[in-house]
Amino acid sequence: MIARVVDQPLDLQFHVEHVSDPRAGAVATFVGLVRDHDPSVEGRVVGLDYTAHPDAGAVLARIAQEALTDSVLGLAVSHRTGHLAVGEAAIVAAVATAHRAEAFDVCRALVETVKAELPVWKREILDDGSHVWVGMT
Repeated sequence: MIARVVDQPLDLQFHVEHVSDPRAGAVATFVGLVRDHDPSVEGRVVGLDYTAHPDAGAVLARIAQEALTDSVLGLAVSHRTGHLAVGEAAIVAAVATAHRAEAFDVCRALVETVKAELPVWKREILDDGSHVWVGMT
């Protein structure tokens, strides 16, 4: 299992290689990208700054551990921090199982839980130079 919060670019192939297993019939993946817009904000997004709580790595490890079942053959998930440009990966996840349906289900649940529980916040930088914090409550 890999679960990490890093300030370097994320590599999908790295994640796939780390979940590969000869018993696996499926590897489901997810790559969350920085997009150039946010439907709830006026203006074009030109980048994001991600900030993580000091416990974010431990929280991600717990989330990943909880996603493991007896049928999960491999799991890798990483979340990026720092400045990201439009098109860069903010989160990458890969899950290997014997069958595709379970791989998809576990990967989706993993990503949804990360989105809901990981203590990271993003500052959207807009093309007019302004910014908007997202995830701050």
